[in-house]
Amino acid sequence: MPPYLFTYVIAVVAIIILFSSFVTVKQGTIAVITIFGKYQRILTPGLNFKIPLIEVIHTRISIQNRSVELEFQAVTFDQANVYFKAMLLYSVLDQQEETIKNVAFKFVDERNLMQALVRTVEGSIRAFVATKRQADVLILRRDIVEHVKEQLDNILEGWGYHLQDLQLNDITFDDIIMKSMSQVVASNNLKAAAENEGQALLITKTKAAEAEGNAIKISAEAERQAAQLRGQGIALFREEVAKGMTVAAK
Repeated sequence: MPPYLFTYVIAVVAIIILFSSFVTVKQGTIAVITIFGKYQRILTPGLNFKIPLIEVIHTRISIQNRSVELEFQAVTFDQANVYFKAMLLYSVLDQQEETIKNVAFKFVDERNLMQALVRTVEGSIRAFVATKRQADVLILRRDIVEHVKEQLDNILEGWGYHLQDLQLNDITFDDIIMKSMSQVVASNNLKAAAENEGQALLITKTKAAEAEGNAIKISAEAERQAAQLRGQGIALFREEVAKGMTVAAK
């Protein structure tokens, strides 16, 4: 091999190694560096340097919020099936080194993490619902969310994650229960309408009776005043007649 060709190859290899020693980490991402499979350090967003051929990027971890849709079934204390549709919002707890190590090495891959996370949330909700009656589940939406957050905070912290929010978007039951609930609502609406109608009728009759009573009082008062005026007129007439007779006698 000609000397100049060997020099050229060495130069190319050196350039490749030099460029491979620079690593760009995107915003919202943390890179985990290992040496021969063992954790070494983390790289933060921006341009970073790593030792060529020795330091290897094991994984890149997103520290942005992530969400997952859940659909599952639970059974209440009185053996009613409840169907949930939920949205889970979570993120890496922080950018501390120990946290990033937990995120990078606690699970084999992202799929295993998601499976564990979903099963943990579903199990927590199922355990809570199993102690409640079907009629109470709909009004306990906030209590369910608070229960799940309380149960999961310590678990997720050990994995390096934090539960940002849990939204129960839909809670339904079997068709027969939904129909019976609709019938109860309709019955209550009819009952309320009947009560309102009865109260309106009572008010109308009361007002009419009051008006009739007031009319009778007014009529009686007018009659009394008329009789009084008639009496006064007769008395005055008699007085005038008496005066006239007295004058005539003189």
